[in-house]
Amino acid sequence: MPRLSPNGETRQEILRAALKRFAHSGYAATSVQHIVEDARVSKPTLYYYFPDKAGLFQALVSEAHDERYRLMREAVDSTEDFRAQLVAIVSALFRYFLKNRELMRISLATAFAAPGEVPSGLRYLDKCERNFEVIHGLMKRARAAGHLDRRFESRELAFGFYGQMNLYLMAHLTMPGGRLNRPTAERIVNLFLSGAAAKDRKA
Repeated sequence: MPRLSPNGETRQEILRAALKRFAHSGYAATSVQHIVEDARVSKPTLYYYFPDKAGLFQALVSEAHDERYRLMREAVDSTEDFRAQLVAIVSALFRYFLKNRELMRISLATAFAAPGEVPSGLRYLDKCERNFEVIHGLMKRARAAGHLDRRFESRELAFGFYGQMNLYLMAHLTMPGGRLNRPTAERIVNLFLSGAAAKDRKA
């Protein structure tokens, strides 16, 4: 049995090595041998923490979804003002993305991966739905309170905001020049709440 570090550093080293390999080589092209060489551990040590390569990938994807959920919940609980909650959510996810770019890349790409590019049986849809429901619940409450146009269903509103926010993240992977900061978050929220149509002007 491997000697375990008290702070779980060995497990984190394995995850960091796996993330780098998955992000740059893809899941299919990455082997357990690659990961143990990069992490400088033995295969028995890796298998102590993770059942196989698929288990490593699952742990990384779960970490991305779980941390996004925690950040969104924290943002919602930070204030009762609806607009401020939306800005806090986008700002927090922008910060997380910038600090965990590779992790977010494989997490976002999972939904579009072809068979073989991710492990079969990968579980993430339940976490996606859970995270979406944070936004959906927020929209339901705001709609009931009269903050949103009741011509639109709460789920439509949630998809509109959630999709816009995630598009900024995905676009940043291919066009990294955009600024993922609080002013951008505020503009996203303003666009969602105010719309882009020109206001009627009286002659």
